[in-house]
Amino acid sequence: MQSVDLSAPPTSLNEWLAHCERQHPQGISGIELGLDRVQQVARRMGLVMPCPVITVAGTNGKGSTCAMLEAIYSEAGYRTGVYTSPHLVHFEERCRVGREAVAAEALLPAFSEVERARLGDGGQGADGVVVLTYFEFTTLVILRTLADSGIEVAILEVGLGGRLDAVNIVDPDCAVITCIALDHMTLLGNDREAIGYEKAGIMRTGRTVVVSDPVPPQSVLDRALEIGAELWRIGKDFHFAGDQQQWGWAMHPSHGGRRFSGMAYPALRGANQLVNASGVLAAIEALRPRLPVTAQAVRNGLAMVELPGRFQIVPGQPTLVLDVAHNPHSVAALAENLDAMGYYPVTHAVFGAMADKDLGAMLERIGPLVDHWYLTDLPLPRASLAQDLARSLDASPVTAPGGKSRVAGCHATPLDALRAAVSVADPADRIVVFGSFHTVGGVLRNGVPRLSARHLAD
Repeated sequence: MQSVDLSAPPTSLNEWLAHCERQHPQGISGIELGLDRVQQVARRMGLVMPCPVITVAGTNGKGSTCAMLEAIYSEAGYRTGVYTSPHLVHFEERCRVGREAVAAEALLPAFSEVERARLGDGGQGADGVVVLTYFEFTTLVILRTLADSGIEVAILEVGLGGRLDAVNIVDPDCAVITCIALDHMTLLGNDREAIGYEKAGIMRTGRTVVVSDPVPPQSVLDRALEIGAELWRIGKDFHFAGDQQQWGWAMHPSHGGRRFSGMAYPALRGANQLVNASGVLAAIEALRPRLPVTAQAVRNGLAMVELPGRFQIVPGQPTLVLDVAHNPHSVAALAENLDAMGYYPVTHAVFGAMADKDLGAMLERIGPLVDHWYLTDLPLPRASLAQDLARSLDASPVTAPGGKSRVAGCHATPLDALRAAVSVADPADRIVVFGSFHTVGGVLRNGVPRLSARHLAD
């Protein structure tokens, strides 16, 4: 365990992040669920969120939900604060105020405050020292930064699970639970019921919880009843319908019966975004007494929302699709969206993934759509090596039909893999980058790539 000399603290964000990595035996990848440590430090800091809070948990759809909430409330004139994780390229992406990522320098005072608080009263006595994980330390930093930024609504994305995630030290005024699927099973449980119970930990007695999973685990419903949360379910308390041109949304009459009709589709692409948007509108309805929102703000917000890496289609030739799909459920949604894009002669995939993912289930759905695989290492100890991914693909009849390998190469970085794909792709082809935030972030590191061999060689 190391501490910082607060008479001469780190002077840059990178130095503070390196310090956070050194606190935990497993560094940045160390995960130690539990609220006792982070609550103790938060109490020492006197950390209180001075505005209504929406907490968002779920397996997939959390980032899209947070982005739509942020866009609508911003269009309604509110100063928004958003915490999401992980980031794609820069750490500062995790903390947005007024729809802009905060400057690195703006985070530094909060790092110093968290360090002082975790060391106890002026650092006196080892008994007062609290060891925080990287995620716990940085969560406290971002919560303090948001609390001091004059925001009028806080939108907080849960990092992992819900019940024992550091974000859950903040009591939400409204909780949103998006789709629940199988992921992080070694930490959260082996089935949807166990995972649902962990997600349901963000609920609070007497507060609204919006569940936008069309078929939620029974554990979520039971937990809401047990603690006396006000449960709003998609398909029961609110619903949506649409055609190819427009869509509409409505609350049940027992909850006021508010309606929106004739709306343009959200700017975020993908068939699953109407489900996410429906949950967003329900959350906005739940907080309407404190945060009134006009119908025009809803329409403008959904029309203008942006979120890199969520079925992001980059203009140019060949077509480039970026998607952080990294578990079977999100990869199935990606495959559905790729199916809906129309015909492309050849699909090239740039793929890198964590070693704990259910690779077989991921490949079963998307494998038939991919003609050539460009596999990449990722800069994390828990990531699969590209060579290991290649062996798995070659052993699968889905990705190596008739024993013929579709692996085009293994590469040290996502950008190297993308360069290799671009070098052989025809203008009419399609390149899909997916498998992890680190895979997509690796190709976005220098901005949205322009797909030509000359540009990518620069």
